[in-house]
Amino acid sequence: MPAVSWWRCAVTGMVLAVGLATSARADDPPSCEVPSYLLASESSLPRVTETVKKGQPLDILVVGSRSSTITTSDASAYPARLQVALKDKLPAITVNLSVEVQPKKTAEELASGFVKLMEEKKPILVIWQTGTVDAMRSIDPDDFRSAVNEGVSALQKAGADVILMNLQYSPRTETMISVPPYIDNMRVVAQERDVPLFDRFAIMRQWNEHGDFDLFNPTHGIELAKQVHDCLGRALSKFIIDAAHLGPTQQN
Repeated sequence: MPAVSWWRCAVTGMVLAVGLATSARADDPPSCEVPSYLLASESSLPRVTETVKKGQPLDILVVGSRSSTITTSDASAYPARLQVALKDKLPAITVNLSVEVQPKKTAEELASGFVKLMEEKKPILVIWQTGTVDAMRSIDPDDFRSAVNEGVSALQKAGADVILMNLQYSPRTETMISVPPYIDNMRVVAQERDVPLFDRFAIMRQWNEHGDFDLFNPTHGIELAKQVHDCLGRALSKFIIDAAHLGPTQQN
């Protein structure tokens, strides 16, 4: 298959995984249930904890190559849904969220701009979603790991808590790209740098296998895409609350 055609097929498959997802039970709202082990993390978010306990604004920055947006309005994308969920959980706190989308950039290309980005945004928490572009381009997994490690280091040196988010799950692209090396290397970096890893790949695969969403079906469904993003936003909000060890007192 020509390189351009392969790239288009792969991108289409990955976008379909979230942006064009189709529910196995279209008439029923998804449960959004996620096994507790997929939302557990031994790493913490100390700056988030301190900020919330002091009642200060919680500034969050989502950085990624593409999939933080979908074919509808930005209000339907998971970052916006995350912000809504966090505001609901932390009513006494101002939650500010911004998104930095740089299409088709590898981890190394994104990481090279982190120092400047942090100077401009000054976030308390950075959520870095990465791996898809590197996997599509078959970037050497060791080089990918080094780039992610350097990127996380730069974010931490700038004073931010960091959450790594891995690739989307798409059964349509499993035969096109090799995903495991990139997922494994992100897990290694998360452990070495002591940062939480939001396992988006495993969560979406869980939803697909349990029939909450059929991520193989290419049928377009904007309303269902919104549901997938809403589920991701809610799951991520719980992940943040738990990693920051914010109990009922801080949430209320």
